[in-house]
Amino acid sequence: MTKVFSAEEGMSPHNQQVTIAKHNTSNSCWVVLHGAVYDVTDFLPSHPGGSRIILQLAGRDATAEFDPIHPPGTLEDNLPPTAKLGIVDPESLKKLQHQSNVANPAQEKITPPPPLHHLLNLDEIEAVAKTQVSKKCWAYYFSAADDLISKTYNNTVYRNILLRPRVFVDVTKADTATSILGGTFKLSTPLYVSPAAMARLAHPDGEAGIAKGISRFGAMQLVSHNASMSPEQIVADAKPDQIFGWQLYVQTARAKSEAMLARIAKLPQYKCVVLTLDAPVPSKREHDEKAALEAELLIEASRSEEEKEKAKKRPDSNSGVGQQLFFGTAADLTWNTTLPWLAKHTKLPIVLKGIQTHEDVYLAAQYAKKHPRTIKAVILSNHGGRSLDTAPPAVHTLLECKKYCPEVFDIIEIWVDGGIRRGTDIVKALCLGAKAVGVGRAALYGLGAGGWKGVERTFEILQGELQTCMKMIGAKDISELGPRFINSRMVERDIFDGGAGLDTSGLQTFRAAKL
Repeated sequence: MTKVFSAEEGMSPHNQQVTIAKHNTSNSCWVVLHGAVYDVTDFLPSHPGGSRIILQLAGRDATAEFDPIHPPGTLEDNLPPTAKLGIVDPESLKKLQHQSNVANPAQEKITPPPPLHHLLNLDEIEAVAKTQVSKKCWAYYFSAADDLISKTYNNTVYRNILLRPRVFVDVTKADTATSILGGTFKLSTPLYVSPAAMARLAHPDGEAGIAKGISRFGAMQLVSHNASMSPEQIVADAKPDQIFGWQLYVQTARAKSEAMLARIAKLPQYKCVVLTLDAPVPSKREHDEKAALEAELLIEASRSEEEKEKAKKRPDSNSGVGQQLFFGTAADLTWNTTLPWLAKHTKLPIVLKGIQTHEDVYLAAQYAKKHPRTIKAVILSNHGGRSLDTAPPAVHTLLECKKYCPEVFDIIEIWVDGGIRRGTDIVKALCLGAKAVGVGRAALYGLGAGGWKGVERTFEILQGELQTCMKMIGAKDISELGPRFINSRMVERDIFDGGAGLDTSGLQTFRAAKL
């Protein structure tokens, strides 16, 4: 017989003096999810986001906090069946849900968004998304490292590259079709979705909604390691020819990464593994952390004095979404150990994400030459400015490669992301040698503004601007784009000028690496 619990002090429906609210300490921690009571005491030390975030919700209904950031199956994968203690009686459940609503600003009513076709650019989509999503969601998406300098410069650097239109060219059509990973996979556009975590924070459509929104454009989606839906759910309704890649943060417990790689291998929609390298440790994202602290104050304000005293004794830690997601991420990756390990556990092409210097692009190309069935592409990225503030934008690294090691473009594909706001930005990156150009926040903002249709509108705008720009400069297809269509002199003066350093001076950190 299923055990029934009450929320607060008093007799339960079966005359048992068992209340949920009392179990709110690290010695006895219960939470309610979808009307069921779980004892998560033993799980506290191993929770990826740390114990504090669970203890803040101890003795309460945690459904609203849990659902948007946990894929289905999370409970089953991490808790033994005995952790499910029973259910909450209906009246008590209403009380718990009311408490959750009081402590969760996301439950406030919001103004309906304008029709999507009224939104003409990505700035307008972002502005609407801000009015539709929770403060927690907005803080996580918007946040970047420290002073947001890299985040801002990612975009403004494109403003300093000028276009050079040619005339007397028949541009009745502009073909944006391309291919990736050595020509193996065909895409209708070079525009792709970079790994974007926690999509269901913005809208229930989640990562599957992003897949649906970009489907008619023949675009690729790189799925975040920290997706809020399962890999299977995301691709379940995808078109037969849709291309996906899976992002990998290598875990300290390598067995977890190996299990996920085996899982991805069973899903034919995933065509590559994207090994992320630019975030070995969590960064300081103040908007995200501040939102978490403000939410904590709301929760604490609704607690009794006894509960507040208990809370003071809990260990302190940052509890922003970004901090939580990095728990368990390995910081010991090397050329010599990580790539052979990865090649052993996946047969898919490997894409290295987060390369920020020409030296590392060169090393990746050398590795690819020696191990032909491993690295196929690199993504020049500073994690959307979310990892190391004042790290260079992808455009700088592209220009470094053109100057110091142009041969790499013939060995591996170079993709970029970060700061893309207009179709002209896409064209400029392609003219500098990029094979594909990604957007991350833009897809999440589209989702927040209107679910999967908001993502579709986002890509509709960017794809339209891309084609218009190509016609305006006189390029009939992607293959015609090149450096003579742009003037990048203003940016070239700011790139690294310490020499190529491809003998020993620039690679001395890696002198022991056996590439």
